[in-house]
Amino acid sequence: MKKDEPPLDFPDTLEGFEYAFNEKGQLRHIKTGEPFVFNYREDLHRWNQKRYEALGEIITKYVYELLEKDCNLKKISIPVDATESEPKSFIFMSEDALTNPQKLMVLIHGSGVVRAGQWARRLIINEDLDSGTQIPFIKRAMDEGYGVIVLNPNENYIEVEKPKIHVPSSSDSSDEPAEKRERKDKVSKETKKRRDFYEKYRNPQREKEMMQLYIRENGSPEEHAVYVWDHFIAQSAAENVFFVAHSYGGLAFVELNCCNWVSSSEPLDTSVESMLPDCPRVSAGTILEVGGIAVNNSLS
Repeated sequence: MKKDEPPLDFPDTLEGFEYAFNEKGQLRHIKTGEPFVFNYREDLHRWNQKRYEALGEIITKYVYELLEKDCNLKKISIPVDATESEPKSFIFMSEDALTNPQKLMVLIHGSGVVRAGQWARRLIINEDLDSGTQIPFIKRAMDEGYGVIVLNPNENYIEVEKPKIHVPSSSDSSDEPAEKRERKDKVSKETKKRRDFYEKYRNPQREKEMMQLYIRENGSPEEHAVYVWDHFIAQSAAENVFFVAHSYGGLAFVELNCCNWVSSSEPLDTSVESMLPDCPRVSAGTILEVGGIAVNNSLS
């Protein structure tokens, strides 16, 4: 027999979950002091997963708050010319991100559920904030005189509930006799009742049908990276721009018309054939195992 699943109704605050981050940045239960427990209810993996995801959304907002309050970054809405009604995303920047004449640090996280300021949600929940967030990088960069821009490449769309489409019943436009229409409507209602009963048994908590509204010019990590380059990084005064990218963030980065210097016996800057469809490769003018990637500043 299928075990009854509790409602998918979770708190919207850390306090509601009875968790908090301690002075070491570790997530702990406020009563027991224990780390987060995924299998809160035995044999209910779907419910436990939904609970974990709900907690993750709260942590995402918590990290956003830390970026503004603890790191003193500004939240900048994009597209920069967005109308009041269209979907929007955002990035975070230090006060001097565009005016620092010397150096700018740009951070790009990987794919998945992570958002601006995070490296890995799992590490934030199971280890600590220093392990799973970009905050240590941001603080050190600012201490060493860098301007900072934090990208948000996974925030590509907003979700809204799908509008319900009214399908007229046969009785709405039929010229059939009233008795026949009533009989057909009764059969239709009984069929729907059986279908709903089966659906409730198969999936006791059917979730709302959602649709995605993509954010203009930011509909993918690659689009986002190029957009932030065009509208912010390329406009900065920094003589040197440094990128810290994790996982898929590196692939988004190479969309910026990058060049990879690889070890080769060919003369410096000679084009080198690549077996991978990534950024152009040129010779570093040496056969030593050294290499680097730079951004072509003429992109703008």
